[in-house]
Amino acid sequence: MPDKCLTVVVTRRLPEPVERRMSELFDVSLNADDAPMSREALAVAMKSADILVPTLTDRIDAPLLAQAGERLKLIANFGAGVDHIDVATARQRGIHVSNTPGVVTEDTADMTMALILAVTRRIPEGLSVMQKGDWHGWAPTAHLGGRLAGRRLGILGMGRIGQAVARRAAVFGMPVEYHNRRRLRRETEADLNASYRESLDQLVSRADILSINCPHTPSTFHLMNARRLKLMKPDAVIVNTSRGEVIDENALTRMLRSGEVAGAGLDVFEHRHEINPRLRALPNVVLLPHMGSATVEGRIEMGEAVIVNIKTFADGHRPPDLVVPAML
Repeated sequence: MPDKCLTVVVTRRLPEPVERRMSELFDVSLNADDAPMSREALAVAMKSADILVPTLTDRIDAPLLAQAGERLKLIANFGAGVDHIDVATARQRGIHVSNTPGVVTEDTADMTMALILAVTRRIPEGLSVMQKGDWHGWAPTAHLGGRLAGRRLGILGMGRIGQAVARRAAVFGMPVEYHNRRRLRRETEADLNASYRESLDQLVSRADILSINCPHTPSTFHLMNARRLKLMKPDAVIVNTSRGEVIDENALTRMLRSGEVAGAGLDVFEHRHEINPRLRALPNVVLLPHMGSATVEGRIEMGEAVIVNIKTFADGHRPPDLVVPAML
């Protein structure tokens, strides 16, 4: 069928250039209010649409997929992570799923380094003093943080983003170690100047700064549990720009409060936007509202990738970013 006849439902507000291009190409229903769609609204959309364009705020599980109509053939996710979509069930129902991998790599790696700097150099504390007008001049022992050069960075998850973080860390003079489901090729390790640790426990216990860069899957849920968090050095810092579910947030909060972990920089949280108030109250924590990929350039590129996936699928070909259960 002509692309213009494809009914596309977009669940959240997207950058204006993306929405404009979608409107030119497809029969598109946009979300002008930008409020997350209820399950009831999602069910209605999935009954009437040929293609659904969701985001991570839309939980598309098996019961919801069971309500999908015969027309729905593609879920073109706006974002790289697909842990909010039951991909296996979708495929069983003949519904393809695509995503936008690679688009957020550089932006998320930038934010990872920003959080590392913010926590180790106590930037939010200094900002708060200035905003309150409480600064009374320089002092030799005031606001002392830590130097990045020479600190060992442990990277949990050495995919696109983990490797981009490793390249940035090298510029700061940080030795890099990593743990990954599969070891990288030796030439890649040499290029990144990164050392592989087969044991995650060993990586955690050696790291001065631990960066979480692995996806959320059943095997990575609470991978950083209470036992493993206790392996961290008391002066170590943990940073997470991946998925909040990888860390046991309650255990981390307890250890940050007791001084068993020196600090944390978190851009994602175990229960999405419902953040433990005890965590928010800690002075040794930097919290951000999931800003890792929040650049104008990145979000437009995401939208362009979604459009390419839809167009390719509409032309009868495999979407370039097709997700299959074996990839998860």
